[in-house]
Amino acid sequence: MTLTTFLAGGSIYDFKVPGLTGGEIDFSRFKGKKILIVNTASRCGNTPQYDDLEKLYEKYKEKLVIVGFPANNFGQQEPGSNQEIAEFCKKNYGVTFPMAEKVSVAGNDIHPLFKWLVDQSRELAKNIPADNSKDLAWKDYLRNPITWNFTKFLLDEKGNLIAVFHNKVNPMSPEVLKYLN
Repeated sequence: MTLTTFLAGGSIYDFKVPGLTGGEIDFSRFKGKKILIVNTASRCGNTPQYDDLEKLYEKYKEKLVIVGFPANNFGQQEPGSNQEIAEFCKKNYGVTFPMAEKVSVAGNDIHPLFKWLVDQSRELAKNIPADNSKDLAWKDYLRNPITWNFTKFLLDEKGNLIAVFHNKVNPMSPEVLKYLN
């Protein structure tokens, strides 16, 4: 089993995680591409987003990589084994983008990658002016962004977090596409 590498204050490129069907996902291989990291679940009302995640990946794979992270943190909506999850994603949605082994994305056992993403999200929040209630609400959300399955974190070509999308935001929405066009 591959251990996740994490350096305090490090970058996304310091992470290596086990793949859902074996092998290793080494984030340093994605330098020069945008990276969309998504916590997923097979029995969630948001599960149909797999379809649009795959469409997004197919359309932009020259400049974007999507990495799915199955997690069972919310409503026990990802109870399956890694093999069952892989079969579900392939059979029902034709998923070809990289998928990591099931992890925890919240709580005391949060995976180091998601701890890093949450820390980066909190840094983004510091740069938002609190001029109105909408800004304050967004700032609060960025302080604790992972509240359900299918939260999406977008990193630029240099590994910097540039956007966080609520779990209800469709991957093919203009809100996401504006970063890719």
